[in-house]
Amino acid sequence: MTHHHTGPQAPRSMDDLTGKNVAAMRRLEELAETRRTFADVVAAFVARFCGSITFVWIHVAIFAAWIAFNVFPGVEHFDPYPFTFLTLCVSLEAIFLSAFILISQNYEMRVSDRRNQLDLQINLLAEQENTKMLQLLETIAKKVGATAGDDPEIRALEQATRPETLARQIEEAYRADDKAAREE
Repeated sequence: MTHHHTGPQAPRSMDDLTGKNVAAMRRLEELAETRRTFADVVAAFVARFCGSITFVWIHVAIFAAWIAFNVFPGVEHFDPYPFTFLTLCVSLEAIFLSAFILISQNYEMRVSDRRNQLDLQINLLAEQENTKMLQLLETIAKKVGATAGDDPEIRALEQATRPETLARQIEEAYRADDKAAREE
């Protein structure tokens, strides 16, 4: 029995195939990581830390100490009620945190856009391959006399999918939904 394969290590099982796919995705992730700017790295760190319970507890402790110190009798209060300086500090922190979070989200959006482009290209390639396979199967079926008659669904599927047509149809469907929602 002769085994044919296309490469030095042809996959022998589903685990081999999925393992190769996982490795390919890890390489793509590593490539994305190497393209991160210093601002992206800092913003990701800050966003990750600010989204942690540690961040919350640190703030609880700082705010409690600040307020307690500034209301405790017999001590000179550096920020008496209504804690104007605390409000200023919290406002400045919120401005900077929101900027870091937006930088982090922008990076994630760029990575997501690249993944979506890759998905689209792979899907289009798979569609083209499927269309060609249907055409080849139809040719083979005709040669061996195994045609099932003129099936209009097969004829439609043998035609190449046009992404522009699909995008237009989707846009028209959304416009129709929007129009119906406005009329209600």
